[in-house]
Amino acid sequence: MFPDPQSLARALLAGERRALARAITLIESTRPDHRLAAEALLHEVLPHAGRSIRVGITGVPGAGKSTFIEAFGLNVVERGHRLAVLAVDPSSPRSGGSILGDKTRMEELSRDQRAFIRPSPSGCTLGGVARRTREAMLVCEAAGFDVILVETVGVGQSETAVADMVDLFLLLLVPGGGDELQGIKKGIVELADAIIVNKADGDLEAAAGRAARDYRNALHLLTPANAAWMVPVLTCSALARSGIDQVWETVETFGQTMKDSGRFEERRAEQAHAWMWSEIAETLLQTLKDDPSVARQLPDLEAGVTRGFLAPGAAARQLVEAFRSRAPSSE
Repeated sequence: MFPDPQSLARALLAGERRALARAITLIESTRPDHRLAAEALLHEVLPHAGRSIRVGITGVPGAGKSTFIEAFGLNVVERGHRLAVLAVDPSSPRSGGSILGDKTRMEELSRDQRAFIRPSPSGCTLGGVARRTREAMLVCEAAGFDVILVETVGVGQSETAVADMVDLFLLLLVPGGGDELQGIKKGIVELADAIIVNKADGDLEAAAGRAARDYRNALHLLTPANAAWMVPVLTCSALARSGIDQVWETVETFGQTMKDSGRFEERRAEQAHAWMWSEIAETLLQTLKDDPSVARQLPDLEAGVTRGFLAPGAAARQLVEAFRSRAPSSE
């Protein structure tokens, strides 16, 4: 049982960690009454949100994201900041379950009271994030965390949604034995605000330097996302905790550069606008699925599509027409 939104908001603004955990659980709930309560909670805390630097991080498999985040997070809190890590784990397409193991992989950081780590399942959401990650960021900010780190499930063609909800997008890579440039999609490189080549230690240190040079050269062939910012390519070793200082300094420099150019607030306004339309699309789709007239026709239309008697586009059009033509009195 959740407390009323006003009481939960007061506890959240007072910095109570349990209140923050309960707030995110409420936000992630799909129950209609919980969604209404979550909206009321967000209304209460919204004036206290937005005062952080939001950093997204994605990376190729084996890039050592959890090790990097722990090293980076410890560096951040030692500088006097409070860090919230929103880690998104992939959900099983069969069971819908997730391992949610990020907290166990960041053992040292998870024990630090200046840090808060919350793993969430991706569910059916594409783009490497959970549907309510944006709202979770807001309540973390309201609870006093001034650095928000969003870790995606991995890197791929749809692994770009995080770039639309953070201020700085970090792409974590590792040196390899072949052509590193073939191991990553061009689109995600174009979205990155900074590229970090991890595991620059031991036998891989020289390879990391070569990989960084290759990416610097490749970036010259791409149109920069922001005219005021030249995307840096850095090397670090999360395991040895070397080069982490430079990563944080890059985050600070980026934030200040964007604020000086006026792009920081513009970008957040654009993201809020896109967020609204994303919610509209999700809400309309759910309303369509819940409509009685649609539910009555859906089995026959699905059967026609799966048996090859009906084109998917025609089935979709019939469902939408049935939804639009439904009389209000039929509810």
